[in-house]
Amino acid sequence: MTHKIAILGASGYTGAELVRLIATHPTMEIVALSADRKAGKEMGDVYPQLRHLDLPTLVKMDQIDFDAVDLCFAALPHGLSQALVRDLPPHVKVVDLGADFRLRDPAEYEKWYGAAHVATELQKEAVYGLTEFYRDDIRNARLVAGTGCNAATVQFALRPLISGGLIDLDTIICDLKNGISGAGRSLKENMLFAERSTDVLGYAQGGKHRHLGEFDQEFSLLAGRDVRIMFTPHLVPVNRGILADCYVQGDPQAIHAALVERYQGEPFVTVLPLGQLPGMGHVTGSNICQLGVVGDRVPGRALVVSTLDNLCKGSSGQAMQNANLMLGEDETTGLMLAPVFP
Repeated sequence: MTHKIAILGASGYTGAELVRLIATHPTMEIVALSADRKAGKEMGDVYPQLRHLDLPTLVKMDQIDFDAVDLCFAALPHGLSQALVRDLPPHVKVVDLGADFRLRDPAEYEKWYGAAHVATELQKEAVYGLTEFYRDDIRNARLVAGTGCNAATVQFALRPLISGGLIDLDTIICDLKNGISGAGRSLKENMLFAERSTDVLGYAQGGKHRHLGEFDQEFSLLAGRDVRIMFTPHLVPVNRGILADCYVQGDPQAIHAALVERYQGEPFVTVLPLGQLPGMGHVTGSNICQLGVVGDRVPGRALVVSTLDNLCKGSSGQAMQNANLMLGEDETTGLMLAPVFP
């Protein structure tokens, strides 16, 4: 069976990544690609590396016949998916790669994103898209909210430890490095090569980063009490990738054992032997998350390192993993590509 796919926001990095992944998917066919400023152009003109593919011309969203679409990926800026998803035909399944449906509480959404939600009835319906933890709900969902890429990276490291009661919940510190593509493709002065190529820049420090809303929601739900981690992200001069150093108080061996047990059999999460740590370059271009644990010189403290590709496992790969489940396909279809190295 062939599934008819639309990608909204196809001219952005995550949209292009979806096209790259779907190109080798045996049962997905792209029937519509939307863009705003680049409507009317061919995808191969916007992304020359995709010229060999037979793809539809980029169009405005209102030109798409959604009656002919089975599943829609919404790779749009925050705030644009709400009204659009609300007005889609009810048969169309949706994977939203943006932030519009990640937070279940409308007040929390308004707090972190600065505007009232216009489709609060859909917030209740949306399933949080961290596949390895919401798999059964995703299978039966019409609307899945993709996680933030930073939020996914840290959650893979910490969720089993919080739910297992293995770490102190009041002393968690996460220091994260993110590649430049995580800031999107829009032109920004502070993203110019001359300003980023030899620099490391912290941003949204002091508890201001929007992904903290996801951490608060998910970690507090797991713990049955409020959990408020310290989290600082940094832009580093690489194209793609995320690496999170998570500093926790707990027994390193028990922490490592819990991660091994939780992710045993998971096709896209690899836990390294105790004492080994991953690097960004070990997962580039893949749908894989690698985790490592090392003990500190002070007993009872540990470092948990999590790394993934922000455009793949952190966004578009995760989206396709969820879409596979929603469409009744094997979860790994089209996603078993090995990392690119060097």
